[in-house]
Amino acid sequence: MTASRADLVAALRRDLPAAHALHLDLGSCSLECRTSESSLRDELARYFSSFTVAPGPADIRITVHEGAAPDWGFSYVEKAPDPGKTKIKEEYLDIQGGRVVRKRLTGMVFVFGQGENACVGPCAANANQVVNFINNRHIEFLLNQGCLLGHASGVARDGAGLCLAGFSGMGKSTLALHLMSRGLSFVSNDRMLVERSGRGLRMHGVAKQPRINPGTALNNPDLARIVVPEDRARFERMAPEELWRLEHKYDALVEECFGPGRFLLTAPMQGLVILNWRRGAGEVTARLVDPDQRRDLLAAFIKAPGVFYLADGRPEPTEQDYADLLSRAALIEITGGVDFDRASDVCVRFLEEGRVG
Repeated sequence: MTASRADLVAALRRDLPAAHALHLDLGSCSLECRTSESSLRDELARYFSSFTVAPGPADIRITVHEGAAPDWGFSYVEKAPDPGKTKIKEEYLDIQGGRVVRKRLTGMVFVFGQGENACVGPCAANANQVVNFINNRHIEFLLNQGCLLGHASGVARDGAGLCLAGFSGMGKSTLALHLMSRGLSFVSNDRMLVERSGRGLRMHGVAKQPRINPGTALNNPDLARIVVPEDRARFERMAPEELWRLEHKYDALVEECFGPGRFLLTAPMQGLVILNWRRGAGEVTARLVDPDQRRDLLAAFIKAPGVFYLADGRPEPTEQDYADLLSRAALIEITGGVDFDRASDVCVRFLEEGRVG
């Protein structure tokens, strides 16, 4: 089958009309999402409740079509697994005017390019993939404005923001939620877009709610109600190491757990914390480091956009680009043993007093 992005999107919108609208203000841009099913629109409205607004002009438009997973007869290209992974989850094909991405497990198909965005398949059963598609369109918008993408969470207080990054499994999202329990606001869970702003930096989060493991929920009173009683009893019987490794996640909707007005999406960026600790490694130590001298730490933050990004002709950013950008803010390395309370002390002191230690 030979088709263009325009043909595919037009056919979806004709055959599976998307009449139920959701409008979002994402801080850096506005987005309109239309679904073919009202129940899916309502589910997305709850997930994105911090950002829903009245209808108005939109920078990004997306349509979501519930239906059978389409078989368009394409010969897709396999997307290589991320570093450290082995399973192929996605395949894609570049077509006239855009790209098609297919999720192997669910059959969900996503079509995008030149401002036209649509997805089709069992959307209601895979609402998380619709959420990710919406957020990926926001990421693409910001990348095309000149931002660099980071693998980081983010928090803010009184107009000062802090990115939180770490090597795999270090607990950046858990640290962000500990800081929220100390009164800070949430900016992003797992992706951060950073740009120059005057002499400093500005960070833009993505409207992705935190996904937490049971240990995080059990050890934070603001999150405890997420775990149902029967699960709680089972988790409390587990050894700490076993609980730490458990592959079980919960969505922690920020404003339902912490109250209204606690999800910001954008803030001036004062610093980047890199968690480089490990369990049982002794006392927590925090130090300011030079990003140009500690290139090994940049790998914890640098993130490739992935298959859902269609570049607009900009060159791919280099490690030096990231080092130059991050030189405009403090870079804080936290080492030693895993201690979220101590790391929270470091972060709060830095935001309040501008010092580490």
